[in-house]
Amino acid sequence: MMMSMMDSRIVKPFLVIAGLVFALCALGSAAHAQVKPGDFINYENEAKIRGLVSLGTFDAVNHGMTMKIVPTERIDWPPPYKDATEKYSAQVRLSSDHRTMVGYVAGQPFPLIDPNDPYAAIKIIWNENFRPINSDDYDLRFFDCEDVYVGRNKPVFVVNYTQVGHYAGYDEVGRTEVDPLPTDPDFKKTNRMWLFGLYPVLAPAESRGNGIIRFRFADPTRGDDEWTWEPGSRRLRRLNEAILSNPSGLGAWNPDHYGGFNPKVQWFHYKYLGEKSMLACAHAEHSPEIRCTTDGGGSACPEVWEMRHMYIVEATPDRTRLAGYLGSKDVVYMDSEMWFAPYIDVYDRAGSLFQGFIYWLAYRDRPVPDARVAIYPFKRSFVVGALAMDIQGNEHSMCYLPGRETPERECWYINMGAVERSFFDPDAMAKAGTSGNTM
Repeated sequence: MMMSMMDSRIVKPFLVIAGLVFALCALGSAAHAQVKPGDFINYENEAKIRGLVSLGTFDAVNHGMTMKIVPTERIDWPPPYKDATEKYSAQVRLSSDHRTMVGYVAGQPFPLIDPNDPYAAIKIIWNENFRPINSDDYDLRFFDCEDVYVGRNKPVFVVNYTQVGHYAGYDEVGRTEVDPLPTDPDFKKTNRMWLFGLYPVLAPAESRGNGIIRFRFADPTRGDDEWTWEPGSRRLRRLNEAILSNPSGLGAWNPDHYGGFNPKVQWFHYKYLGEKSMLACAHAEHSPEIRCTTDGGGSACPEVWEMRHMYIVEATPDRTRLAGYLGSKDVVYMDSEMWFAPYIDVYDRAGSLFQGFIYWLAYRDRPVPDARVAIYPFKRSFVVGALAMDIQGNEHSMCYLPGRETPERECWYINMGAVERSFFDPDAMAKAGTSGNTM
């Protein structure tokens, strides 16, 4: 959500050439032999993980983040999602231009990835868009983020603190657990594949009431509809598509990376870079996550990391659609069981590492140990920590899910009918932002 053979102090902010990715894949097997369960990784022995994490993740370790290496554990899909995949995946194919899915109903679109398939990369990205972590709806109630300048053993000084009432989504296509199944009738009327809302912002005071709503359409030529509400001006404002991939709002975050790689699929070009075993946090021990004290509060640590099988895809923006996109490419690392990217690297137009994103996930039957409502009949994955890094500016925005200082402790309500389509009405966002209602 690719490691350099150079000294990590040289990596940032200088040029990282594209061919380095292939050299890193060759390094993987040798590096893997150096890491074993029981190892504790910090900047002093970071060489052990070269080639086993993204460059952005390696940079975080170089600045003080630590890792506890543990044995790999399996992750299974939710049974309803697995059943839908078995029922419908055989009928899914790519369109004649090889960019849009045809015949999709629910579950994973392309469960069999052939590395020799010239269209393997875009199939991996479509799988990520309809991933098993959630298929119907989700409501993350109360989370918080801290912006800090990161550094080894640097005292924690929070530059900006953000708290948000809801991070929520509603899928109209691919539903597997909550009626209406498998498609919301509204899809035939509106062509909306999914709805997303993040509102209201509760802190800091000067941003209180802010929010964003976003609609994704099935039409490959139509961009997303996005609105923001700004209480100061008391008006809804439409956003340009390219803005959503550029840093704005929550520190180094942007909406296209709130939960992995999430721009409109058809507006990027994709290249399959290979597959390899790499480290990721898939069975986090902590929820809420623990603020890392060895890097100035710039990450979650110590936390457990394990070897995972990853697909690596390069995503390049289509400049005819996204002329204002600041990056030259994203390198997306996709876990082949979770179908969630545990880290993503973004490069600027000069080819330098620009941004990095890291996601910590837990796999259990409830988001927090003391949950009373959000309890599931099977295990599922939850994002418990998310980090956006301004690599060139040494600024990290670390988000805790659930928040460290928020009243709602259960946090994640996934595929429980916790939000309805009415929540994603721009007028509802404006009303909540004006009244200060957390809904």
